[in-house]
Amino acid sequence: MVDITPLLEAIDIGFAYPRHHVFENINFSVAPGEIFCLLGPNGCGKTTLLDCVLGLSKPQGGKVLLNGVSMRKLSPGKIAQQVAYVPQIHEKTFPYTVLDVVLMGRASYIGMFDSPDEEDIAIAKQALAMVGITRLQDRRYTQLSGGEGQLVMVARALAQQTPLIVMDEPTSHLDFKHEMVIMETIVHLVRDAGLSILMATHFPNHCFYFENNGVVTRAALMSNGKFLAVGRPEEVLSEDNMKQLYNVDTRVVSCDIEGKGELKQVIPISTVVA
Repeated sequence: MVDITPLLEAIDIGFAYPRHHVFENINFSVAPGEIFCLLGPNGCGKTTLLDCVLGLSKPQGGKVLLNGVSMRKLSPGKIAQQVAYVPQIHEKTFPYTVLDVVLMGRASYIGMFDSPDEEDIAIAKQALAMVGITRLQDRRYTQLSGGEGQLVMVARALAQQTPLIVMDEPTSHLDFKHEMVIMETIVHLVRDAGLSILMATHFPNHCFYFENNGVVTRAALMSNGKFLAVGRPEEVLSEDNMKQLYNVDTRVVSCDIEGKGELKQVIPISTVVA
C-alpha cells in the first residue's frame, strides 16, 4: 500500500482568546484530490480554524503540517505557494482591473521590486478561463456583482498554482445561480484539475452535492470547540447529527435523477425547542 502524505494535517491544535475558548484537540487531514468540508453553526470556530491553517493565527497547542513540514518552519511566501485562500468577504476598495486582481495571486513568485512577466500574465489569464470569466478581464473589479467578484477570488487563488485551496463560505451572499456556478467550479477543480479543497460552509447539502458529483468528500461536524463526527457525507450527515449540531429536525432523502443516479439531500423540517 502506497503511503501518501496529506497535503495538510492538523494535529491536536487548539486556540483561545484571553476570555474565550474556541477549540482544542482538533485533528484532521486533507488528502490530494479531495474536498474536506467544515460544517457547524455560527460562532463554532470554523473561520478561526481556517486562520490557524493559513498561518494567520497561531495555534495554542499542537501543530499544522503542509506536505509533512511544520508551518512554523515555512516562510509566508512558501506557505502561499502551497495554500491559496478564497475569503468569505472581500472589500472592493480600489478600481483594479479583474486581470490585475488575479495577478495578485502571483505575488509569492515575483520579487519585491519586480513586475509580473509574460508567464505570470498567461497564468492569470488561464485562471480566468478556468472559471469562465475571461470576458471580465478588463472590467473594473469594483463594478462586478457579488457572484462575479467571488469567481475572481477563485481565479486569483488558481493563479497561485497551489495544490490546496482554502475557502471560507465561498457561496455566502450569492444568489441561486451564482451559488451553483461556484459549486460547479469547485467540482471541476477537484475532479478534473486534481486540486484539493478545505471549505467551511453552513450548508450540509454542499457536502452531498460534491459527493453526488463523484468527488471524494469528507465532512467534519464542528460544535462547542470539537468535532462531533468526521467522515463521508452519507455517513455523518444523519438526521440525529443534524439535530445535535443545528437543533433542527431534518430528513435525509434520496431520489433518482436520470443521467445523475441517486442524489441525496438534507431537508429541514423545523427547529427543535431545547
